[in-house]
Amino acid sequence: MAGTDSAHRGLPVIDMASLFDASRTTERASVAREIELACRDSGFFYVTGHGVSEDVLSRLEHESRRFFALPESAKQALSMERGGAAWRGWFPLGGELTSGKPDRKEGLYLGTELGREHPRVQAGWPLHGANLWPAELPELRGAVLDYMAGVTRAAHALMEGVALSLGLDADYFRRHYTAEPTVLFRIFHYPAEPEPADGEERWGVGEHTDYGLLTLLAQDVHGGLQVKTPRGWIAAPPLPGTLVCNIGDMLDRMTGGWYRSTPHRVKNVSGKDRMSFPLFFDPDFAAEVKPLPRTTGADVDEDRARRWDGASVHAFQGTYGDYLLGKVSKVFPQLVRRVL
Repeated sequence: MAGTDSAHRGLPVIDMASLFDASRTTERASVAREIELACRDSGFFYVTGHGVSEDVLSRLEHESRRFFALPESAKQALSMERGGAAWRGWFPLGGELTSGKPDRKEGLYLGTELGREHPRVQAGWPLHGANLWPAELPELRGAVLDYMAGVTRAAHALMEGVALSLGLDADYFRRHYTAEPTVLFRIFHYPAEPEPADGEERWGVGEHTDYGLLTLLAQDVHGGLQVKTPRGWIAAPPLPGTLVCNIGDMLDRMTGGWYRSTPHRVKNVSGKDRMSFPLFFDPDFAAEVKPLPRTTGADVDEDRARRWDGASVHAFQGTYGDYLLGKVSKVFPQLVRRVL
């Protein structure tokens, strides 16, 4: 999983190791200041000291490549239609829309593994339930769940750093929003493709912002992520031993735009198949997302103008689940009609 391109062109690299140890007060305060600077600038940064081992990352990539190499009939057996309201499973190339256009990727949607006995599953809550696993690759399940556990632990620690960066108690988000977080995980495969003869721009993922609190991303060696910073679009290539972190719409809303969710996009120009592994660490599905204490009001019109769908996060009222389902309906409109 390690990359070799160190030219990250301005995205900071933050060692988050001290965030796992509450006794390291001085170091944690220093990390919080670094997080604030990153979130005020581009909203993107790399993290080291995240605690996810190279072995876990390597297993995940190996088993994921095996999955996407399966015949389409085997992947179709895990299609998202079969996942029902839990919204889990495989979708084909072009099966997901970003900014209203089909992405040049296929993917496997996963999330927190919940059995039928879980109260939210019994109540039929959307995006809650069991993952779909390929019978042909039993090792994939363990590789995914080990990775999700490690990255979720890192996300909890990072949110303590975010809280400290905002002058809040370290456990503020866990007490109010993430005791039972919405954790969604994706495995994306961007096939190697030649440039279209007609010159049309074809994006692996079009320009968008993420919906929740934090996204933590592992990339393979090929890269392709681009970030819209105040200095223009820049590449965020894979760096050895790091995960990429970016903030989402709900943190933008909570801070009144003090921290902004940053547009980003992906284009695979490597000439080889590319893999990426984003984990979305978001508020409890049932949590009502409100501005933080002492937050000043945001400019709703300005926020609306910079988003492709014209929907301001600062005009939104309701639970995170309400917000998430509204976004999902734009990404998979046909599936929403059939499943939800």
